[in-house]
Parts: sequence; C-alpha cells; structure tokens
Amino acid sequence: MPEIKELLSKLNIKPHEINIYELALTHPSYNADANTVHCDYERLEYMGDAVLDFVTADLIFKRNPHMDEGKMSKLRSYLVKSQTLADYARKLNLSDYIRAGHSIPSDQVNKSNKILENVFEALVGAIYLDCGMKTAYSFILKTLSADLKTLTNIDLTDAKTMLQEQMQAEHRDSVHYELVSQKGPAHDRTFMVNVLFNEIVLATGKGKSKKAAEEDAARNALEKRSV
Repeated sequence: MPEIKELLSKLNIKPHEINIYELALTHPSYNADANTVHCDYERLEYMGDAVLDFVTADLIFKRNPHMDEGKMSKLRSYLVKSQTLADYARKLNLSDYIRAGHSIPSDQVNKSNKILENVFEALVGAIYLDCGMKTAYSFILKTLSADLKTLTNIDLTDAKTMLQEQMQAEHRDSVHYELVSQKGPAHDRTFMVNVLFNEIVLATGKGKSKKAAEEDAARNALEKRSV
C-alpha cells in the first residue's frame, strides 16, 4: 500500500500529525484484525460531513448571487450526495490508501460508494482538524471547482421530485416507494425498490442505497411516461 505522505503531497497538504490521516483512511473492519477499538474514520467522518456541508453552501452562495434558495439547496444536495463524493474519492485514488480488514476484499473497496463517501468526508475532517479551515476550504474548492462551474445552469430537480410533481398535477395524489429486496454483504449491498401509484407499480429501480434505488425507480417511471 502506498504511503499516506505520498497522497498528502499530491493534495498539497502539509500535515502536522500524520496519524489523523491514517485514521481517516481506516475502515472500521480493520479494528478486528488489529485488535483495536474505534481506531477508524467514523468520528472524522462526522466532522468532515459538517465542514463539507458548510463550505459547499458558502461556495454556492458566494458564486451565485442571483440563485434562489431552492436551487442552491438542490445544487448543494447534488454536490454532497453519496455518488458524487464517491466519485471525488475515485478521482483522488483514495482506495489505494484505505486500510480495511480481511473481511472486505481489496477489490470491493473501490466498488463501494458508501466506503468511499465515508473516507472522503473523513479526509475533509482530518484536514480541518490538523490544518484548519483555510486549508480544508481550499481542498474542497479545488475538488468541487469543476462541478461548481458546470452544474449551475442545468436542471437539478431530482427524478423523485419531478415524478411527484407530475402525478400530483395530473391526479392530485402521491406516489410511494416500496422496498422489494436487499442483497449482498453490508459493505456492498444492492437495494431494489418499486414506485407505486394507487397500488400500481409504475417502475422498479435499484441502487447501492435505498435512496439511490428510489431515485432510479422514479427515473425509470419518468422514462416510461415519456414514451
């Protein structure tokens, strides 16, 4: 496994305490093999989530003086959702530096959006605690800059909202979602969900979280309605 110092050098981070970054890149499963307790990214993930949320909101607010509150919220939600954060982690090759227990095959780490999302948030938390807000802000800005430029002019309405609005406009009633199944180990689970209207299945969707499966189901329902 490459040295964490190599990663920090690529990210232009000058660490004061290297151990905090090792924690940020350690999956909870590693504790079982190392006979340790809570020596993993979970606490740092909590901190990083809060810092990421604040900085993203600040960037959107300052860069889009004419954007209304609703669209700012949708843009922030897109930028900090699981899939987006996992994609950022992949671009930074964070999976190369993650320590996980033997219960998780190495090839599964980069496939798991949840693990990569958690590690990205934990890394943000580590940078903030070790180097301060200015460095954390710069790191987040650099990571999000491309999306901040390209996403401000597109329709950020999610599929679930679009489907709900269409059905309520036409029938004055709502759709609801029903979990069909969940398969796979805890670190790489796949959910299948139906979206129903008046107990009629409009479409089925799947994803690595229940929320992602619901979004996929809504998207599939919208595609059927447009045909």
